[in-house]
This record gives sequence, structure tokens and C-alpha cells, in this order.
Amino acid sequence: MSWRRYCATAEDTKIAGEEFAAVLRAGDVVLLSGRLGNGKTTFTQGVARGLGVSERVTSPTFTMVRQHRCANEAGITTLHHADVYRVESLEEVRDLALGELVEESAVAIVEWGEIASSVFGRDVMNVDFLLDEDEGRTLEVSGALTNERTASLDEWASR
Repeated sequence: MSWRRYCATAEDTKIAGEEFAAVLRAGDVVLLSGRLGNGKTTFTQGVARGLGVSERVTSPTFTMVRQHRCANEAGITTLHHADVYRVESLEEVRDLALGELVEESAVAIVEWGEIASSVFGRDVMNVDFLLDEDEGRTLEVSGALTNERTASLDEWASR
């Protein structure tokens, strides 16, 4: 099963991310997939805003992983934002130890998640970004974790 949400602008994408934060629970891993420039970092900025991150969130393309402190009622204290675009092998993804970073009070968002999907197994949420010719994007959410979040994803997709 999957959920879709259309975002006509970058701000819509950020708002979709902010509202997606309400779907997340501590320990979640979210894999973002889509072409370069499709809105993965913009969406993550929205998620960060929704989780109460006060600092600026930028793509961690060269640092690979950035940690951000969160302040929210969901008990999520850390957002790990990873970008595996520049990795050259699955072994490099394993060396990042992203799975170990997601302790009980954290969530991880991994840009270019299709590269890292085998490291995390099935217990993830996937968000695919599909750009149209009008520069809008459709976000499609799927994955094993969505089975536990049907009601909140229904609400998210209906906005």
C-alpha cells in the first residue's frame, strides 16, 4: 500500500515534510529517492521544522551525515540526516553505521535511500519523489513501517 501527495511548489514540499513529521516515531528510518533536484532536502527541511529543529538544515552531501537536536512532544530528540549520493559502494554505506545511529529517541532520513535500502532491510518508510513537467512533484510513501501508520498517512495524504 502507498500514499501519494502532490506538491506544486518547493514550499508545498516543505509543508508536506513538516506534516510528515507527525507520522514519525522514534527509531524510524525514512529513505528518500528521486532524481537530483526533486525536493529531497526541501522535504527534510520541513520534517526538521515539524520535529522542532531550530538550526538550519542543509544537504549533508559532503559530510554524509548531520545530526540535529529536536524539541517535540513525540519524544524524538535527534534527527540524523544522511546523504549517500557520493558513496561508491554498499560497504561505504555500512561504514556510516546509520542503523546504529537510530537509537530509541532518534529518526534517520537518508537521501538517495535506494542506494542504502539493503542495509536497513524492510523496516523502513520510503518516500519517492516524482517531478512533473510543471516542476511540481508527487511524493509517494510506502514501506513496511507504513502498515503501522495507516490513519496518520491517510490524513497526511489528504492535505
